[in-house]
Amino acid sequence: MINIKNLHKSFGDLQVLKGIDLKVEQGKVIVLIGPSGSGKTTFLRCLNLLEIPTDGTIELDKKSMNFTKPVRKKDITSFRSLTGMVFQNYNLFPHKSALENVMEGPVIVKGVSTQEAEKRGKELLTRVGLGDKLDFYPFQLSGGQQQRVGIARAMAMDPKVMLFDEPTSALDPELVGDVLQAMKDLAKEGMTMVVVTHEMRFAREVADEVIFMDQGVIMERGTPDQIFSNPQQERTRQFLNMIH
Repeated sequence: MINIKNLHKSFGDLQVLKGIDLKVEQGKVIVLIGPSGSGKTTFLRCLNLLEIPTDGTIELDKKSMNFTKPVRKKDITSFRSLTGMVFQNYNLFPHKSALENVMEGPVIVKGVSTQEAEKRGKELLTRVGLGDKLDFYPFQLSGGQQQRVGIARAMAMDPKVMLFDEPTSALDPELVGDVLQAMKDLAKEGMTMVVVTHEMRFAREVADEVIFMDQGVIMERGTPDQIFSNPQQERTRQFLNMIH
């Protein structure tokens, strides 16, 4: 589903990603862990071209982008349509209801009819446990509910891959569970997912593969059991000891 080769990203003189290679099979859940500043979020933003990589290639569902040469705007747009992104801070339109937030993308970007978008929006909001909150505005919803609207909104675009950037880090602890449950349900349905998170329990329970990043490189990767129970790298052990 995703094949990344030699991905680099620099901001001026600062090298944030230093040659990432990664393959993700369809239907797999990949969880990225690592200290702040290790390049996890930049990597995720490069995957949906919110940041344009400095070098390397990304193949996603038969579409290929080569960053050794300048990329065209229309190629970026069509590539980005393959991914759905869920951010830390929800990014909902404050003046639109939950349902309108979910309908917006399909209607504006994909030209789906309002009726079709409304039907799909209701289905998706019901799936994330918000069928009774369709007409609520973001200010009337808890952080966890807003984040689940964000998940439904990303799903409404029918992405091939869902990207999550620390989707629970801005939430009160008691609201985290509902968001993680919505993500677990997606994983069970076979959605390919790349998740940056500090929720180690989620990584243990849901990930097919855990990747430990530090200083812009992949230091170690393996099954949750391998990474959490028997890490091979001293740096991985250090990190896990600090967060336990």
